[in-house]
Amino acid sequence: MLHLIKLCVGAEGVEDLLTWQRARFGAGTAEHVTRMWPKRGDEILAGGSLYWVIKGAVLARQRIVGLEERRGADGIRRCALQLAPEVIRTGAQPRRPFQGWRYLAAADAPRDLPDARPHDDPLPRELLTALAEMGLR
Repeated sequence: MLHLIKLCVGAEGVEDLLTWQRARFGAGTAEHVTRMWPKRGDEILAGGSLYWVIKGAVLARQRIVGLEERRGADGIRRCALQLAPEVIRTGAQPRRPFQGWRYLAAADAPRDLPDARPHDDPLPRELLTALAEMGLR
């Protein structure tokens, strides 16, 4: 299984992502359109998720349920990542900014938070970074 990881630009927290997706897609499948088409799409569709980096840390994921072509007014082919409506909060994992999306191996993905902790606030970025550097993330 293979995942994708992407910055959630403009979001201050997981609630911002939830609010934006509900306003745009309601309770149904959400989508995120990206310029590049994953070459390893079959591996992603075999149970992969899109992990969201929010304010410098991975905080949530959504299962990827499909990949669909979208063409803009400019005629350029793009990929719409079809996402399950459920946003699953994860343990905070620090990430530096990057452009676009990246592949994320299952072994490198943060764990899901237990249901009893769905609204935990992430630790401060400085603390997350220090823990990661010590191998304790």
